[in-house]
Amino acid sequence: MTNTLLAARGAVVVGGSRGIGRAVARLLAACGAGVVVNGRDREAVDDTTEAITASGGRAIGLAGAAHVEATAVALVQACREEYGSVDVLINCAGVAEPSGSSILSVSTEQFQDLLDAHLGTVFQTCRAVAPIMVEQRRGSIVNSGSVAFLGDYGGTGYPAGKGAINGLTVAVAAELAPYGVRANVVCPGAKTRLSTGDEYEKHIRDLNARGLLDEISMRASLDPAPADYVAPLYTYLASDLSAEVSGAVFLASGGFLGRFERPVPAVLGYRDHQRFSPWTIDELHTMVASR
Repeated sequence: MTNTLLAARGAVVVGGSRGIGRAVARLLAACGAGVVVNGRDREAVDDTTEAITASGGRAIGLAGAAHVEATAVALVQACREEYGSVDVLINCAGVAEPSGSSILSVSTEQFQDLLDAHLGTVFQTCRAVAPIMVEQRRGSIVNSGSVAFLGDYGGTGYPAGKGAINGLTVAVAAELAPYGVRANVVCPGAKTRLSTGDEYEKHIRDLNARGLLDEISMRASLDPAPADYVAPLYTYLASDLSAEVSGAVFLASGGFLGRFERPVPAVLGYRDHQRFSPWTIDELHTMVASR
C-alpha cells in the first residue's frame, strides 16, 4: 500500500479489467480503497482482481456489460455490501469504432452499440449510484470522455457517445452538488489495446492525410504513454483533495494535463424582439460570415 488517501472508501471501476481502468483500479487499491473491478471478460476481471489482492489491496470482481441496468445495480450493491459504502464510481469502459466507420457506412446497430458501450454505461451506473451517494452526502464520479468528441478522429457513435458523456456529467455535477456529490470527466490518452496495432496506426495516419489530425497530434496518437500516467488524475479526482472540483472536463495524456474551458457563446448580434422584426437572411449572413 502506498498511502491511506482513500482508506475505508469503496470504489467501483467500470472497465477496470484492462487498460486505463486496470491502472486506475490498482492505484485506487494502493491508496487504500476497496475496489469492485468490472469488465465484460471474466478472465480479465479475475486477473486484475488477483493482481490487486496479491499486492495487498482489497478487490472483488464482477463481470458483465455495465450498460445493462441489472449489471450496473449489481456493481453498486456489491460495493456497498463488501465495503460498507460506495464513495467512488469511475467509468473507463470503451469499445473502438469499427474500422473505416463513418456516417456514410455505419449501420444503425453499430451506432447503437457504440452509444450503449459509452453513454449507456455512464447513464446506468450514475443512475444506480446517485441515490446512495446522495443518502451518504458524499461521493465522487469520474467518467471517461475523449478528445474524439471534437470530431478530429472521425467516426460516429464513438465521438457522439463521448461528447454526450461530457454533457451528462456536467448535468449530474450540477444536480448532485447540493448533496456533496461531485462529477468530473477525464479525456485520457494512453497506450491500450484500443490504441495499438496496424489497424489503429493506419486509421491515425489516414486522419492525418485527410487533414483531420495535425502532425503533432498524429505523432502523439501513435506513441501514447502507458496508462499509469493517467491513473493518478482519476485517483486525485476520487479523493477529498479535489473536494472543490466538480463539473470539469480534463485532458490527460502522458505528461500533459489540460482542462477544457466551459463553452460560452460569442455574441454575433442582438436586438430587442419587442421592438424589432426577426433578422433577415441577408443580415444573418453578414453577421455569420464576418466571423
